[in-house]
Amino acid sequence: MWTPDVTVAAVCEHQGRFLLVEERAKSSGEIVFNQPAGHLEPGESLIDAVIRETLEETCRHFTPRALVGLYRLEAANGKTYIRYTFTGTVSEIDPAYELDPDILRTHWMSVDELRHHTQLRSQLVLGCVNDYLAGHHYPLDILREL
Repeated sequence: MWTPDVTVAAVCEHQGRFLLVEERAKSSGEIVFNQPAGHLEPGESLIDAVIRETLEETCRHFTPRALVGLYRLEAANGKTYIRYTFTGTVSEIDPAYELDPDILRTHWMSVDELRHHTQLRSQLVLGCVNDYLAGHHYPLDILREL
């Protein structure tokens, strides 16, 4: 039976710059840039997952404010991903936490820097930022988890 991978991501904007993580892709080993993002764990809500992933990958506490969108991606590895992308605010770095081992560092990048970047993890990175900038902000209460 075919099952897509469910992932979450956070679009965090501050003063015209977006929070990205520089990471080593597990499949290829190449260095890529992505929003803080990751997989939903068993029994975890979508909101809890994006809060956890953002903290693990940036050492910043994320407060979700809206859903930017739902995205379906057929990746080069043959997998299909369903990505729930949220926007919200992040705290300053919390020194009580350490970056996930796959994360090399975090960056704040402008839209122009993103548009010209050649090492984005996928087209979802810029696509989600473009949707955020276009005003795609849906209330969190549209999510129903039973």
